[in-house]
Amino acid sequence: MNPVSFCLVLTGVLLNAGAQLLLKAGVNRIGHFSYSFANLLPIGWKIALEPHILGGLGLYVISVGVWIMALSRVPVSIAYPMLSIGYVVNAVAAWYWLGESVTVIRIIGMAVIIFGVYLVASS
Repeated sequence: MNPVSFCLVLTGVLLNAGAQLLLKAGVNRIGHFSYSFANLLPIGWKIALEPHILGGLGLYVISVGVWIMALSRVPVSIAYPMLSIGYVVNAVAAWYWLGESVTVIRIIGMAVIIFGVYLVASS
């Protein structure tokens, strides 16, 4: 994979990961809510107006555009497995920014993911 294609794939993955983190931060600000018909409008408005959620949705839109550009240059059989890098990025970022735990089992899983992505990208 040439450097431009790799950068497009990586940018798409990082934008997608950033979107997930912003969505989680937005939901953390809203707090736990129950699913009920009575909550549909009040919670819907909170979600629709929460800046982190809006930012996350914006990053998703941008990431789709970047991903389409990446797919025009890279076979999907190589590009799609690289999305799993997003799990590693999200796990580390969630640990650092959101205080989520990263267990030894998760670290081992992330190492397996990184090794697998390396194998796919170098094929």
